Amino acid sequence: MSVFIEALLEARRPLIMEVKRRDPHGNDLMGGRTVAEVVAHYETAGAACVSVVTGRWFGGTPELLREVVDRTGKPVLQKDFITRRDHIQQARRCGAAAVLLTAGLLTRSSLANLIDAALSLELTPFVEITSEDEITGITSASQCVIAVNNKDIKTGERDTGDLTRSERMLPFLRASGTRAPVSASGIDTPETAARLADLGYAGLLVGTALLRAPSVGDWLDAFDNSRTTEFARKGA
Repeated sequence: MSVFIEALLEARRPLIMEVKRRDPHGNDLMGGRTVAEVVAHYETAGAACVSVVTGRWFGGTPELLREVVDRTGKPVLQKDFITRRDHIQQARRCGAAAVLLTAGLLTRSSLANLIDAALSLELTPFVEITSEDEITGITSASQCVIAVNNKDIKTGERDTGDLTRSERMLPFLRASGTRAPVSASGIDTPETAARLADLGYAGLLVGTALLRAPSVGDWLDAFDNSRTTEFARKGA
């Protein structure tokens, strides 16, 4: 059983809230807050899962992952360019529950090997894709999160994002067999997040928008208020 996937599927709000020190342009996102303060806000807000960007270009480190894991009981995703088995082993040692695997950066055989390596260590492969062709290379899809990246990794995700990609790709994600289709990056407003959730995404990864929000609680209230009546009947 994947604790990461189960947490998403059981959450009242299917949000993966992200910790990262800098945006793709190098701008500070912490605003003087400590990691402990950010994680505490996410805990209070009822995050389903927490994502930690450990890539150096975003100011991340393995120590940041360890700190977040130590400060939350939520399943934690490590986001980095993971390309080798020892990267996955390190993620496991640091306490991650899931690891990012970027399909566009890996050969199909490498992706399959890394999925197997993650599953063997009881880590959830969080496979990020941008096209239908990349989905077809994913093995064990029912045990993976498959996430549409709305931004362009070839430009370092410095673009504003194309949310129509998530709209187009959802039927292909469903057909893959994954239980947890996710839309990630470029989700800038509560209304955008609500629309994607109502479309049928099991999870939404939101980072910069929450870190820049004057109030995480107000952002989430707006998200709830933008959801459908069906969502409201489920206890939102």
